[in-house]
Amino acid sequence: MGPERRLLRHFLATLAYRTQKALRDAPPEFAGHRVAPGTRTPHELVRHMSGVLNYALGLVTTPRPLLETLPTFDEEIRRFHALLETLAVRLAEEFEFPIELAERLLQGPLADAMTHAGQLTMLRRLAGSPVPPEDFFLAHVSAENVGPAQSLPVSPDREWPEAPAGWSAPTG
Repeated sequence: MGPERRLLRHFLATLAYRTQKALRDAPPEFAGHRVAPGTRTPHELVRHMSGVLNYALGLVTTPRPLLETLPTFDEEIRRFHALLETLAVRLAEEFEFPIELAERLLQGPLADAMTHAGQLTMLRRLAGSPVPPEDFFLAHVSAENVGPAQSLPVSPDREWPEAPAGWSAPTG
């Protein structure tokens, strides 16, 4: 496997890690939290993230149909990770993969999905359930893990002025 595929697969794992960090321990009402009319809820954001991954998958296989929104947030999250896994597996397979396609995948659907992972984190704060900061450089991210079971932060910030009452840094 060439370096561009390894890097894209690591990016997918990073996307899984950051998305799960944003979703871990979210209150049940978070799925439907809407900050203003016309904005997406977290459920709608994860569906959109699945949609852009589905589009990316279609670029390295054959075009795929548009996705419908699944009834529950948990189902949507499982589909998101299933699409990440299918795309990661496809990138590990042998097929013609020009560098230009790798660049366009990164600049288009993959960067779009990462942007929305950041939006999920911001929405957690706006919903009154902020996500603790950490040093992502030290995070345990593996290209072999794009599923929902992601590592806890290795280097969470011990000082966090915005921390909810009673918060303490995880020791994992």
